[in-house]
Amino acid sequence: MSAPANPARGEAAIRVAGQPVVLRPTFAALVAAEEELGPLFALVERAARGDLKLAELVALFWHCRHDAPPALTRETLGEAVVAGGIAGATPALKLLLRQVLAGQ
Repeated sequence: MSAPANPARGEAAIRVAGQPVVLRPTFAALVAAEEELGPLFALVERAARGDLKLAELVALFWHCRHDAPPALTRETLGEAVVAGGIAGATPALKLLLRQVLAGQ
């Protein structure tokens, strides 16, 4: 099991199958997310307007997952986000987007 999320490092966590999955917005993770989703600043703007799609949120979480169980799939992650509701995913999303804007 990985260490708990460290908000001071910009990390967040979400629960998947009852276990926390740490989301760490490293340079490599954010580059991968940007390759899939387009410019990160535009992603932040869409989120601020309430126009962020569920698929985009899951993609960002997927690319930022850190030390996740090998059996974790993107579909399982997406199902966990849906099961927890958008409101449940919002704190982790806010932390990641804050890191995109402010850095460390």
